[in-house]
Amino acid sequence: MYIITEGGPKALDLNFTKEVKQRSGQEIELCFQCQKCASGCPIAEYGEIDTNQVLRMIQFGLKDELLKSKAIWVCVGCETCGARCPNGIRIAAVMDALREMAIEQGITPGEKDINLFHQCFLDSVKSHGRVHEGTMLMRYKLKSGHLMEDVGVGLKMFLKGKLALFPHSVPSKTEVKRIFEWARKK
Repeated sequence: MYIITEGGPKALDLNFTKEVKQRSGQEIELCFQCQKCASGCPIAEYGEIDTNQVLRMIQFGLKDELLKSKAIWVCVGCETCGARCPNGIRIAAVMDALREMAIEQGITPGEKDINLFHQCFLDSVKSHGRVHEGTMLMRYKLKSGHLMEDVGVGLKMFLKGKLALFPHSVPSKTEVKRIFEWARKK
């Protein structure tokens, strides 16, 4: 089945809604497009699709278009959208499910270097039991080659005490290690 869009006909996957619902545990069909999620999203200006539109695309079965989008990768999982949703849809869980599906299908993320960023984040958590922004960002900048981008922002954050110079570890790194081992098995 196809739907006609501005960019031409798009293939619909009628099982997509069911699969996302099952993976995320969220009642996607409850979204009635009130747009409260999109109005509070702190990264809305960076994605090409608003949060409510992501849910509508799932409802319409626009799997290929959505899994190739930038929107599912720029979501930071802050839960602002879920907190605002009158139907209790945790959209961050939906975004996690969509990213998972895209990775499984070998779809290149719509956001450049996002996999590298995620890996640097996880490496920092593995090393310290929590993220240390300074070392994580330094590792990301070195690996991505984006050395001088954002230097001004980083300096401002450091001067305001928002970036710790030295990492602080959690008391029980073994628990963090156990979580990573459990996730790898899944």
